[in-house]
Amino acid sequence: MELLYTNASVSISELKKNPTAVIEEADGFPVAVLNHNKPAAYLVPAAAFEAMMEKLDDIELARLVRERENEPTVRVDPHDL
Repeated sequence: MELLYTNASVSISELKKNPTAVIEEADGFPVAVLNHNKPAAYLVPAAAFEAMMEKLDDIELARLVRERENEPTVRVDPHDL
């Protein structure tokens, strides 16, 4: 059995019939889209997708900070900018 990362699922056939109803019934939560009873995709609300993208950006920035934390620093006077 495949692991689903959501509590709701829909077949591709059901999604094709009425995508708006699937989105409304999901009530803001992700929906696994199944093809032959296996997850083929996830339908994720725009707000959740945007939050995931921001989180990924934060993770990347944190990685860069850790990577550069021991590099030498350069003192800059703001008046020189």
